[in-house]
Amino acid sequence: MRYLIAFLIAGALAAQTTPPASPAPAAKAEEKPDAAPKTETKAESPAPAAESPAPTAESWLTGSVDFGYRWHSDIGGNFNSYRSVVDLGDGPKLFGADFTIHNPARHYFDTMTVSMHGWGGDPYTTARMDVSRRDTYRLTVDYRNLAYFNFLPSYANPLIGTAMSMNQHSYDTARRYTDVQLDLWPGRRIVPYFGYTHNSGSGSGITDFYADSNEYPVRNLLRDSTDEFRGGVRFEFNRFHVSLEQGGHAFKDDQQVSNSGLAYGNRTTTLFGQTLDLTNLNQAYGVRGNAAYTKALFTASPTSWMNVYGQFMYSRMHSDVHYTDNASGNFVILSALAFYTGAQDALTSAASQPHTSGTAGVELRPFRRLRIVESLMTDRYHTNSAATAFEQLLTGPAFSQTTSGAVAGALLSQDLNYTYNQNQVDAFYDLTRKLTLRGGYRQVWGDAQFRAPVLSYSTVESGRLKRSVGIAGAQYRAGQKLSFSTEFEASSGDSTYFRTSLQDYKKAVARARYQVLSTLQLMSTFSLLDNQNPAPTVSYDFRSRGATLSAYWTPAGGKRVTLLGEYTRSTLRSDISYLIPSTLQPVQSLYRDNAHSANSMIEFNLPSINGATPKISLGGSLFVSSGTRPTNYYQPLGRLSFPVRKQVQWYAEWRYYGLSEPIYLYEGFRTHLYITGLRLTR
Repeated sequence: MRYLIAFLIAGALAAQTTPPASPAPAAKAEEKPDAAPKTETKAESPAPAAESPAPTAESWLTGSVDFGYRWHSDIGGNFNSYRSVVDLGDGPKLFGADFTIHNPARHYFDTMTVSMHGWGGDPYTTARMDVSRRDTYRLTVDYRNLAYFNFLPSYANPLIGTAMSMNQHSYDTARRYTDVQLDLWPGRRIVPYFGYTHNSGSGSGITDFYADSNEYPVRNLLRDSTDEFRGGVRFEFNRFHVSLEQGGHAFKDDQQVSNSGLAYGNRTTTLFGQTLDLTNLNQAYGVRGNAAYTKALFTASPTSWMNVYGQFMYSRMHSDVHYTDNASGNFVILSALAFYTGAQDALTSAASQPHTSGTAGVELRPFRRLRIVESLMTDRYHTNSAATAFEQLLTGPAFSQTTSGAVAGALLSQDLNYTYNQNQVDAFYDLTRKLTLRGGYRQVWGDAQFRAPVLSYSTVESGRLKRSVGIAGAQYRAGQKLSFSTEFEASSGDSTYFRTSLQDYKKAVARARYQVLSTLQLMSTFSLLDNQNPAPTVSYDFRSRGATLSAYWTPAGGKRVTLLGEYTRSTLRSDISYLIPSTLQPVQSLYRDNAHSANSMIEFNLPSINGATPKISLGGSLFVSSGTRPTNYYQPLGRLSFPVRKQVQWYAEWRYYGLSEPIYLYEGFRTHLYITGLRLTR
């Protein structure tokens, strides 16, 4: 980013040092044409002053910058929960900056547009720069920095309800994304382009080390990165557009898992009179890979009543994995009913994956009122892998009759074949000028074949996907005041890949907008999803419903008061059977959630000062739910903005964040956040 900032400063200085346009010379008095003789008339108004022929120089810099300081009160409750949900810190902040630099001399560039938001330690930081010179080039740079923290004590915690509040899957990571693209001769019929993307992440967290009959939460260090290079050319003509692109990427992923000291894991009881534990662990794996791809995209309008489009991509990925671990403690092998005190593992594997995907579609307008759209999509890949594994177990004194060490080496191979296809046809018919009807049909099919898990009775398992969906909809427009639209889908699926995927489902969405008065607008939305998988081994039943009503009120055109309010009522129900890992006994998972959520904001415009309007804003949001995991979350706010000068505005803001969970009281938090800052515009 330091190169980006240096480039911005250099561009600003280049534009600032450009001399302004010279004013046009004033016309000489003797060069003016002779004036016509005046007639004295009392009612005649004096002639307006002649406008200056000199053009007004355009400002080289336009935009705004928003900066200030944020601080919060002492955080009550669980600090890790606050970081997982809000994670806003103290200190000076650049909340936002959006500006454009114009360079009339056109040295190096014509226009530079820059946008920056969230600088100063916030969890989501962005910057974007767009520099161009007409008919020569366009350069775009996009940067994002995401800090992700997740450590809710109750999440992935099998010992919840006990003194142990260890989250077994937590993250404290940072992810950085940079994308650069250069287009040459934009606006012409042939446009070459080149691009580079870098995506990297690093941080730490908690993960599981699994051994028979027990799991141990341990520390995990994460580091990964991906670099992608691409180049291509776009052909842009009146009736068709074609893009050809060739690219490739290289990636790596490294993780280190470690533990020192005695850990008893999740098992709270003994096994055959012995306590399982972990005393030391060093585990690491590294992944290295690369891939090359070819992509083609086209759109065309061969006639006035037909549009066609398509996209094709082929890639081939190769990856290598190296894994090692060294663990000591008291472990068990249930299949042999034997305890052991240590294990050493090593694994090396390689995999390749040819991947082909494509989409194609056509839009037909055979009649003035009828539009037909058809699309076809396919996604296919084949993974071939082989691995060599080595394991050595050290037995404990309780089973001294066994050998002191067991060595095993194996060559493992696995193939995965995956196919997904989808074909959809929709017809839109304008029954009247106000009413449009829609009817459609979607067919989804595919198959997959892969190596069976260890507990399976066969070596290969296969999956099949088959689903037929009927689609209907309507849109009604009664002038400018009322509009209504609805969409409905229904499917009877034969099979699916995953237990929670859509199979026998119904899905509906309805939206309405009504302009009650010129100053009052109402909007509403209703949604429903009902999905079942009746297979005896699944018994999945899922239903989600939601209804939203919002209002926007601007009395007197919003001169003094503006009010925005929204309320949502939602319910969710999920029932599914699963197997307890330690006993393989089937049980039913039941989850219920009944929620109320609301957002509101009222804004008062005070009398103008220095040509600007002071504003007071009050509002906030809330979420209240009952059911399996009742939760209460409140976020009220107040904001005052005051014009200091015509282009300078001071503002202050207060927000309250409060989370409480009646079942998990230790997970709640509360705090007040304060902001003060200036907004400069030009």
